[in-house]
Amino acid sequence: MLDIIKKYRIFIGTFLVFSIITISLFYNVLKPSKKLPIYNPADVNPELVDSTVQYIAREHKISDFSFINQNGKVITQKDYEGKIYVADFFFTTCQSICPIMTTNMVDVQRAILNNPKVMLLSHTVTPEIDSVPVLKKYALEKGVVDTKWNLVTGNKKEIYSMARKSYLAVKLGKPNELYDMVHTENFVLVDAQKRVRGFYDGTKKEEINRLIDDINWLCENDKK
Repeated sequence: MLDIIKKYRIFIGTFLVFSIITISLFYNVLKPSKKLPIYNPADVNPELVDSTVQYIAREHKISDFSFINQNGKVITQKDYEGKIYVADFFFTTCQSICPIMTTNMVDVQRAILNNPKVMLLSHTVTPEIDSVPVLKKYALEKGVVDTKWNLVTGNKKEIYSMARKSYLAVKLGKPNELYDMVHTENFVLVDAQKRVRGFYDGTKKEEINRLIDDINWLCENDKK
């Protein structure tokens, strides 16, 4: 038996290598490849989308914006040009879901801290309260890294417009109060082409892990 093995060892070795390669190729072909959807207003719960854009079913992108961050700097689309980023809506005096969301966003910040392709953007829904000094104090308390994460305030109408017309992520507030919003737990993943690629419950650790995985996938695969 040993003599036979020695005699055909080259053939056997070649056959084994060929078999391993063939099995690997079949596995890669047959296993489902990961894809992230591209969301348009028509794909999302209408409660989270302004009625003027609910009909849009393709080519939706985040609109241009201009807000003020925790350092008093004007933040625009240019600061996020070519970046993958996570957006959300909060307010500093919130005692319900915001503290959990902020803690989880800190975890996202930690995961992307050394990745130059990724940033974070949090909008206050109470700009009349969350002034630049208030946001700065909040940022220092929570461990916000200025180069990665902007907490922004500005005109309430413009924030409202971004929330419901661009990010498709915030419920309508009191009908009798113009531009009132009920912020949600949504974290919104935006790709480098300003397209919405995912929604995540910012209060749940498993959703944060999914978000981080999707960010990493986008960094490697979103080449368009």
